[in-house]
Amino acid sequence: MPRRDKDDASRLFDMLAAAKLVVLFTTERNWEDYQADVLLRSAVERQVSILGEAAWKTSAECKGSHPEIPWEKIAPARHRLIHDYDQIDDAIVWSIATRYVPELIPQLEAMMPPIPDQDSEASL
Repeated sequence: MPRRDKDDASRLFDMLAAAKLVVLFTTERNWEDYQADVLLRSAVERQVSILGEAAWKTSAECKGSHPEIPWEKIAPARHRLIHDYDQIDDAIVWSIATRYVPELIPQLEAMMPPIPDQDSEASL
C-alpha cells in the first residue's frame, strides 16, 4: 500500500489524537499503577512516540508559527523511547504523560484548522 505524504494539519491531528490517548490511559491511574502495569507503560510509550514522530515531521514553518509548542522537547522524547529503549526512565515518561501532555492538548486544539463545511464542499 503506497504511503501518502501528510501535511501539517494531519500531523497536528496525529499529535492531538496521541496526546488525548495518553491522557485517557493515565486518567485515574497513579505512579504505582504505571510501574506495575507493562501494558499501560507500553501504551503510553507508544502514544508519546507517535506524538514525537508527528512533531518531528511537522514543517519548520508551522513550528516557527507556533513557538508556544515545545517542539524541541517533543521529538527528542520519541527518539529516546525508540533508539534508547533499554535506557527508558519510567519516571520521566510518567512525568511527560501526566504533566506535559495534558498541557499540550489545548495548545494543539487551538492550532487545528477548521473542518471544512460539507455543504460548501458539495457546491464545488
